[in-house]
Amino acid sequence: MSLYQSPIHHLHQRRMQGEITTQEIVESCIQRIEDTEDQINSFLTLTLDQALEQAKKIDQKILNKDDIHPLAGMPIAIKDVFSTKGIPTTCGSKYLQDYVPPFESTVTEKLNTLGYSLLGKTNMDEFAMGSSTENSAFKVTKNPYNLDHVPGGSSGGSAAAVASGQALAAMGTDTGGSVRQPAAFTGIVGLKPTYGRVSRWGMVAYASSFDQAGPMTQDVTDTALLLNAISGFDNRDATSLQVDVPNYSEYLNQAITGLKIGVIKDLDLSACDEAVKSIYFQNLDALKSNGAEITEIEIPNIKDAIAAYYIIAPCEASSNLGRYDGVRYGLRTKEIDSLKALYEGSRDEGFGKEVKLRILLGTFALSAGYYDAYYIKAQKLQNLLRSQFHKAFKTVDAIALPTTPTAAFKIGEMTNDPLQMYLNDVFTISANLAGIPGISIPGGFTRDHLPVGFQLLAGHLNEGKLIQIAHNLESSLNLNKPSLAI
Repeated sequence: MSLYQSPIHHLHQRRMQGEITTQEIVESCIQRIEDTEDQINSFLTLTLDQALEQAKKIDQKILNKDDIHPLAGMPIAIKDVFSTKGIPTTCGSKYLQDYVPPFESTVTEKLNTLGYSLLGKTNMDEFAMGSSTENSAFKVTKNPYNLDHVPGGSSGGSAAAVASGQALAAMGTDTGGSVRQPAAFTGIVGLKPTYGRVSRWGMVAYASSFDQAGPMTQDVTDTALLLNAISGFDNRDATSLQVDVPNYSEYLNQAITGLKIGVIKDLDLSACDEAVKSIYFQNLDALKSNGAEITEIEIPNIKDAIAAYYIIAPCEASSNLGRYDGVRYGLRTKEIDSLKALYEGSRDEGFGKEVKLRILLGTFALSAGYYDAYYIKAQKLQNLLRSQFHKAFKTVDAIALPTTPTAAFKIGEMTNDPLQMYLNDVFTISANLAGIPGISIPGGFTRDHLPVGFQLLAGHLNEGKLIQIAHNLESSLNLNKPSLAI
């Protein structure tokens, strides 16, 4: 088995025993990138020489008997929404195609402190608006299990990089499911932390009250490692939570006997493929066999979550993207005869179709005649959902849901039907509205060998409980993953 096929924690053990070097680990991923990138399109910017130099530095530290973190030198990819000092940060948009930040995001700063090897910046739906990575201004990323299918979005480049072995792990962001949905589509683990658990400083904003950084990894053990690395209070982020961060690795290998897993009464699974429904119930049975108690709960307004999200998120996008005006930074149109022409021309040339659509939706909902009818009502529904989840978590330890209603769809299949595309987020959005953590792990595979995800949600700041249950289920499923297409 090639080194790129092993999770970080296994490789760390082997290098500390002298079996392999960090340089060999990084070289394995670099070779994989060179062999597959022209077909998968995971990356927008590559920093392979930098990654190799960092690996050599870590190997010298190991020779010197210095203490190193398990993530030190490990080849990791970063979604191109995180600011990286001196390295382009485009957000998948023509507007920022020449933007090189003069500062580092908190997430990448924390990883730099641990000495990770940055392989590059991954492709994404423009400004994180999309569920397929088809909305990137530069390229379409493909699913490593079937190159005719999408890898999900908006963190599709990160998902494809990890699933294909181009990177051992990656960072994504989750505004309405953009870590968990692509993780489900590509057969990896993706976790959205509690809102405020991980600093958003240096993350380019889409919808500020929902955006949250999250790890994408080969297994749950690596998820715990990365979550420890990126979590914590940051006084540069006004929404960062000033709370202690537990050692998430301590939740691994714990029994789930007696834990209560909630199943939402009258959950509408009518939009789900038969394979998704079958795998969902099989995973519930596995949790029950492992000692968990499956119990029905009520969250009456979960059916309305998608409507509330697609009002609030575009409203916030409309506000956040107002800074892209052709004046301060980013693309500037050359056809200028007035300030209005500068604004209109720059935005018309710089923004893609989906971004324009969401800005228009948000601007409409915020307008004087519709603010109360749309935005205020959506916020009231959000508060109602939060209270319903809070009540549910008084009686259960976690809630189980499918991650997505279908496995990965074909490239181009939904590009002309935005509503159908939005419905891909039907099971993930409620966690963002409620600000609670959620995780997707591989639950099984369809007859066509496409991955299907299984999702767990937990109460506020209960990421440890998610890791405990997800690791227990992962260990018992012991899935044999089908061969990749490449």
